[in-house]
Amino acid sequence: MELRQLQYFVAVAEEGGFGRAAERLVIVQSAVSAQIGRLERELGVPLFDRSTRGTRLSTAGERLLPQARAALAAADRIRDSAAALRDGTDGVLRLGVVQTPDGRLDAALARLAARAPGLRVRLRQAPPAERLDALRSGRLDAALFRPAPDTPGLVRLPVWRDPLHVALPADHPLAAEPSPDLARLARLPLRLAPRDRNPGFHALVTEACRAVAADPPPGEPFTTLRETLAEIGTAPEPSWTVFYEVNGLPGLPRTAVRPLAALTVPTVLAHPAGPRSPALGHLLAALREPGPALRTPI
Repeated sequence: MELRQLQYFVAVAEEGGFGRAAERLVIVQSAVSAQIGRLERELGVPLFDRSTRGTRLSTAGERLLPQARAALAAADRIRDSAAALRDGTDGVLRLGVVQTPDGRLDAALARLAARAPGLRVRLRQAPPAERLDALRSGRLDAALFRPAPDTPGLVRLPVWRDPLHVALPADHPLAAEPSPDLARLARLPLRLAPRDRNPGFHALVTEACRAVAADPPPGEPFTTLRETLAEIGTAPEPSWTVFYEVNGLPGLPRTAVRPLAALTVPTVLAHPAGPRSPALGHLLAALREPGPALRTPI
Protein backbone atom coordinates (compact mmCIF):
# COMPACT_ATOMS: atom_id res chain seq x y z
CA MET A 1 0.00 0.00 0.00
CA GLU A 2 1.38 3.41 -0.97
CA LEU A 3 0.40 6.85 0.22
CA ARG A 4 -0.32 7.93 -3.33
CA GLN A 5 -2.88 5.14 -3.64
CA LEU A 6 -4.67 6.46 -0.55
CA GLN A 7 -4.42 9.96 -2.00
CA TYR A 8 -6.03 8.79 -5.24
CA PHE A 9 -8.74 6.92 -3.31
CA VAL A 10 -9.65 10.06 -1.34
CA ALA A 11 -9.61 12.21 -4.49
CA VAL A 12 -11.99 9.88 -6.38
CA ALA A 13 -14.31 9.71 -3.38
CA GLU A 14 -14.40 13.49 -2.96
CA GLU A 15 -14.67 14.31 -6.68
CA GLY A 16 -17.24 11.60 -7.42
CA GLY A 17 -15.41 10.12 -10.41
CA PHE A 18 -12.08 9.06 -11.86
CA GLY A 19 -11.97 11.78 -14.51
CA ARG A 20 -12.48 14.69 -12.11
CA ALA A 21 -10.03 13.12 -9.65
CA ALA A 22 -7.41 12.90 -12.42
CA GLU A 23 -7.92 16.60 -13.21
CA ARG A 24 -7.47 17.48 -9.53
CA LEU A 25 -4.34 15.36 -9.27
CA VAL A 26 -3.03 16.61 -12.64
CA ILE A 27 -2.42 13.08 -13.97
CA VAL A 28 -4.08 10.93 -16.59
CA GLN A 29 -7.27 9.03 -15.70
CA SER A 30 -5.73 5.65 -16.55
CA ALA A 31 -3.09 6.15 -13.84
CA VAL A 32 -5.78 6.84 -11.25
CA SER A 33 -7.76 3.75 -12.32
CA ALA A 34 -4.65 1.57 -12.25
CA GLN A 35 -3.61 2.63 -8.74
CA ILE A 36 -7.14 2.26 -7.34
CA GLY A 37 -7.28 -1.24 -8.84
CA ARG A 38 -3.98 -2.16 -7.18
CA LEU A 39 -5.22 -0.81 -3.86
CA GLU A 40 -8.44 -2.81 -4.10
CA ARG A 41 -6.47 -5.99 -4.82
CA GLU A 42 -4.14 -5.23 -1.90
CA LEU A 43 -7.07 -4.71 0.49
CA GLY A 44 -9.19 -7.50 -0.96
CA VAL A 45 -12.36 -5.38 -1.11
CA PRO A 46 -13.90 -3.09 -3.77
CA LEU A 47 -13.69 0.57 -2.84
CA PHE A 48 -16.13 1.84 -5.49
CA ASP A 49 -19.26 0.65 -7.22
CA ARG A 50 -18.80 1.41 -10.90
CA SER A 51 -21.70 1.60 -13.32
CA THR A 52 -22.76 3.46 -16.44
CA ARG A 53 -24.45 5.96 -14.15
CA GLY A 54 -21.22 6.86 -12.39
CA THR A 55 -18.89 5.94 -9.57
CA ARG A 56 -19.83 5.86 -5.92
CA LEU A 57 -18.25 4.53 -2.77
CA SER A 58 -18.91 0.91 -1.91
CA THR A 59 -19.83 -0.12 1.62
CA ALA A 60 -16.17 -1.02 2.21
CA GLY A 61 -15.07 2.30 0.69
CA GLU A 62 -17.31 4.25 3.06
CA ARG A 63 -15.79 2.41 6.05
CA LEU A 64 -12.20 2.89 4.88
CA LEU A 65 -12.38 6.50 3.65
CA PRO A 66 -12.03 8.11 7.14
CA GLN A 67 -9.03 5.89 7.88
CA ALA A 68 -7.42 6.79 4.55
CA ARG A 69 -7.86 10.48 5.35
CA ALA A 70 -6.36 9.91 8.81
CA ALA A 71 -3.35 8.12 7.31
CA LEU A 72 -2.73 10.99 4.89
CA ALA A 73 -3.09 13.52 7.70
CA ALA A 74 -0.58 11.54 9.79
CA ALA A 75 1.86 11.54 6.88
CA ASP A 76 1.46 15.32 6.58
CA ARG A 77 2.20 15.69 10.29
CA ILE A 78 5.34 13.60 9.90
CA ARG A 79 6.51 15.84 7.06
CA ASP A 80 5.75 18.96 9.08
CA SER A 81 7.62 17.60 12.11
CA ALA A 82 10.62 16.66 9.99
CA ALA A 83 10.65 20.14 8.46
CA ALA A 84 10.51 21.69 11.94
CA LEU A 85 13.42 19.52 13.07
CA ARG A 86 15.43 20.56 10.00
CA ASP A 87 14.61 24.21 10.70
CA GLY A 88 15.43 23.94 14.40
CA THR A 89 11.92 24.96 15.47
CA ASP A 90 11.20 21.58 17.07
CA GLY A 91 13.14 19.08 19.13
CA VAL A 92 15.12 19.30 22.38
CA LEU A 93 18.01 21.63 23.21
CA ARG A 94 20.07 20.91 26.34
CA LEU A 95 21.55 24.15 27.61
CA GLY A 96 23.90 24.86 30.49
CA VAL A 97 23.13 28.26 32.02
CA VAL A 98 24.63 30.89 34.29
CA GLN A 99 22.97 33.27 36.70
CA THR A 100 22.33 36.59 35.00
CA PRO A 101 21.23 39.98 36.29
CA ASP A 102 18.12 41.88 35.18
CA GLY A 103 16.19 38.84 33.91
CA ARG A 104 18.00 38.77 30.59
CA LEU A 105 18.18 34.98 30.30
CA ASP A 106 14.44 34.62 30.97
CA ALA A 107 13.75 37.29 28.35
CA ALA A 108 15.99 35.53 25.83
CA LEU A 109 14.29 32.18 26.44
CA ALA A 110 10.89 33.83 25.93
CA ARG A 111 12.09 35.17 22.58
CA LEU A 112 13.38 31.70 21.68
CA ALA A 113 9.96 30.22 22.46
CA ALA A 114 8.38 32.73 20.09
CA ARG A 115 10.90 31.93 17.33
CA ALA A 116 10.77 28.14 17.77
CA PRO A 117 7.54 27.21 19.59
CA GLY A 118 8.13 23.46 19.30
CA LEU A 119 11.68 23.56 20.64
CA ARG A 120 11.96 22.30 24.23
CA VAL A 121 14.88 23.74 26.17
CA ARG A 122 16.21 21.71 29.08
CA LEU A 123 18.22 23.95 31.40
CA ARG A 124 21.07 22.79 33.59
CA GLN A 125 22.69 25.12 36.12
CA ALA A 126 26.01 23.87 37.43
CA PRO A 127 29.50 25.19 38.25
CA PRO A 128 31.63 26.09 35.20
CA ALA A 129 33.78 22.96 35.43
CA GLU A 130 30.69 20.70 35.44
CA ARG A 131 29.15 22.60 32.54
CA LEU A 132 32.39 22.22 30.58
CA ASP A 133 32.57 18.48 31.29
CA ALA A 134 28.92 17.99 30.26
CA LEU A 135 29.57 19.90 27.04
CA ARG A 136 32.62 17.80 26.18
CA SER A 137 30.83 14.52 26.94
CA GLY A 138 27.75 15.39 24.87
CA ARG A 139 25.36 15.66 27.82
CA LEU A 140 24.81 19.32 26.84
CA ASP A 141 24.31 20.74 23.36
CA ALA A 142 25.54 24.20 24.38
CA ALA A 143 26.38 26.15 27.52
CA LEU A 144 26.71 29.74 28.63
CA PHE A 145 29.93 30.77 30.37
CA ARG A 146 31.06 34.05 31.89
CA PRO A 147 33.64 33.97 30.38
CA ALA A 148 34.38 30.69 28.60
CA PRO A 149 37.71 29.00 29.19
CA ASP A 150 39.95 28.72 26.14
CA THR A 151 39.27 25.05 25.49
CA PRO A 152 40.17 23.18 22.27
CA GLY A 153 37.23 21.67 20.45
CA LEU A 154 34.74 24.35 21.50
CA VAL A 155 33.29 27.20 19.49
CA ARG A 156 32.76 30.32 21.62
CA LEU A 157 30.19 32.89 20.48
CA PRO A 158 29.95 36.19 22.41
CA VAL A 159 26.46 37.26 23.46
CA TRP A 160 26.78 39.82 26.29
CA ARG A 161 29.42 41.97 27.95
CA ASP A 162 29.05 43.21 31.53
CA PRO A 163 30.96 45.58 33.80
CA LEU A 164 33.08 44.33 36.65
CA HIS A 165 33.13 45.70 40.18
CA VAL A 166 35.84 45.72 42.83
CA ALA A 167 35.44 45.61 46.59
CA LEU A 168 38.06 47.02 48.94
CA PRO A 169 38.18 48.52 52.45
CA ALA A 170 36.04 51.65 52.64
CA ASP A 171 38.87 53.56 54.36
CA HIS A 172 41.49 52.71 51.72
CA PRO A 173 42.62 55.66 49.52
CA LEU A 174 41.58 53.80 46.35
CA ALA A 175 37.99 53.66 47.64
CA ALA A 176 37.82 57.42 47.23
CA GLU A 177 38.22 57.04 43.46
CA PRO A 178 35.03 56.68 41.37
CA SER A 179 36.74 53.85 39.45
CA PRO A 180 39.94 52.58 41.07
CA ASP A 181 43.01 52.17 38.89
CA LEU A 182 43.71 48.51 38.15
CA ALA A 183 47.48 48.97 38.20
CA ARG A 184 47.33 50.31 41.75
CA LEU A 185 44.80 47.67 42.82
CA ALA A 186 47.12 44.94 41.53
CA ARG A 187 49.70 45.88 44.19
CA LEU A 188 47.27 44.80 46.93
CA PRO A 189 46.59 41.19 47.92
CA LEU A 190 43.82 39.80 45.73
CA ARG A 191 41.09 37.47 47.02
CA LEU A 192 40.14 35.49 43.93
CA ALA A 193 38.27 32.21 43.60
CA PRO A 194 40.55 29.30 42.66
CA ARG A 195 41.18 28.70 38.98
CA ASP A 196 39.33 25.36 38.97
CA ARG A 197 36.08 27.00 40.13
CA ASN A 198 35.91 29.36 37.14
CA PRO A 199 38.95 29.03 34.86
CA GLY A 200 37.80 31.65 32.38
CA PHE A 201 37.17 34.35 34.98
CA HIS A 202 40.37 33.57 36.86
CA ALA A 203 42.40 33.93 33.65
CA LEU A 204 40.58 37.15 32.69
CA VAL A 205 41.44 38.87 35.98
CA THR A 206 45.00 37.64 36.38
CA GLU A 207 45.93 38.41 32.78
CA ALA A 208 44.46 41.92 33.05
CA CYS A 209 46.51 42.57 36.21
CA ARG A 210 49.63 41.19 34.57
CA ALA A 211 49.12 43.48 31.58
CA VAL A 212 49.12 46.68 33.66
CA ALA A 213 51.40 45.73 36.54
CA ALA A 214 52.28 42.24 37.73
CA ASP A 215 50.63 39.28 39.32
CA PRO A 216 48.89 40.66 42.44
CA PRO A 217 49.96 39.18 45.77
CA PRO A 218 47.60 36.36 46.82
CA GLY A 219 45.15 37.34 49.52
CA GLU A 220 43.17 35.25 51.92
CA PRO A 221 41.07 32.49 50.31
CA PHE A 222 37.89 33.53 48.52
CA THR A 223 34.85 31.78 50.04
CA THR A 224 31.47 33.22 49.06
CA LEU A 225 31.14 36.74 47.73
CA ARG A 226 29.29 38.05 50.77
CA GLU A 227 31.68 36.44 53.25
CA THR A 228 34.69 37.69 51.31
CA LEU A 229 33.33 41.25 51.21
CA ALA A 230 32.72 41.17 54.95
CA GLU A 231 36.28 39.99 55.58
CA ILE A 232 37.70 42.70 53.31
CA GLY A 233 35.98 45.33 55.40
CA THR A 234 37.15 43.97 58.76
CA ALA A 235 40.61 42.47 58.11
CA PRO A 236 43.59 44.39 59.51
CA GLU A 237 45.49 44.24 56.21
CA PRO A 238 43.90 45.75 53.05
CA SER A 239 42.90 43.42 50.22
CA TRP A 240 40.44 43.47 47.35
CA THR A 241 38.34 41.26 45.13
CA VAL A 242 36.63 41.60 41.76
CA PHE A 243 33.23 40.26 40.73
CA TYR A 244 30.35 40.67 38.29
CA GLU A 245 26.78 41.46 39.22
CA VAL A 246 24.31 38.59 39.57
CA ASN A 247 21.62 39.56 42.09
CA GLY A 248 22.31 43.25 42.52
CA LEU A 249 25.34 44.89 44.07
CA PRO A 250 26.01 43.92 47.69
CA GLY A 251 26.40 46.59 50.34
CA LEU A 252 28.28 45.95 53.58
CA PRO A 253 29.58 48.37 56.19
CA ARG A 254 33.30 49.20 55.95
CA THR A 255 33.49 47.69 52.45
CA ALA A 256 33.39 49.89 49.34
CA VAL A 257 32.14 48.59 45.98
CA ARG A 258 33.33 50.52 42.93
CA PRO A 259 33.08 49.93 39.16
CA LEU A 260 36.21 48.73 37.39
CA ALA A 261 36.28 50.77 34.21
CA ALA A 262 39.37 49.07 32.81
CA LEU A 263 37.82 45.63 32.38
CA THR A 264 34.55 43.98 31.38
CA VAL A 265 33.49 40.34 31.39
CA PRO A 266 31.97 38.61 28.34
CA THR A 267 29.26 35.98 28.46
CA VAL A 268 29.64 33.49 25.62
CA LEU A 269 27.63 30.62 24.20
CA ALA A 270 29.90 27.61 23.72
CA HIS A 271 29.18 24.50 21.68
CA PRO A 272 31.28 21.63 20.29
CA ALA A 273 33.20 22.40 17.12
CA GLY A 274 31.39 21.59 13.91
CA PRO A 275 28.40 22.93 11.98
CA ARG A 276 25.99 24.91 14.12
CA SER A 277 22.56 23.29 14.32
CA PRO A 278 19.48 25.33 13.33
CA ALA A 279 18.25 25.13 16.95
CA LEU A 280 21.51 26.68 18.16
CA GLY A 281 21.12 29.37 15.52
CA HIS A 282 17.70 30.28 16.92
CA LEU A 283 19.12 30.31 20.46
CA LEU A 284 22.02 32.56 19.49
CA ALA A 285 19.68 35.01 17.74
CA ALA A 286 17.38 35.10 20.79
CA LEU A 287 20.32 35.72 23.14
CA ARG A 288 21.75 38.51 21.02
CA GLU A 289 18.47 40.26 20.29
CA PRO A 290 18.21 43.43 22.39
CA GLY A 291 15.24 43.65 24.71
CA PRO A 292 13.95 46.00 27.39
CA ALA A 293 15.59 43.93 30.12
CA LEU A 294 18.87 43.40 28.31
CA ARG A 295 22.08 45.33 28.14
CA THR A 296 23.68 45.90 24.77
CA PRO A 297 24.81 42.54 23.29
CA ILE A 298 28.16 42.10 21.56
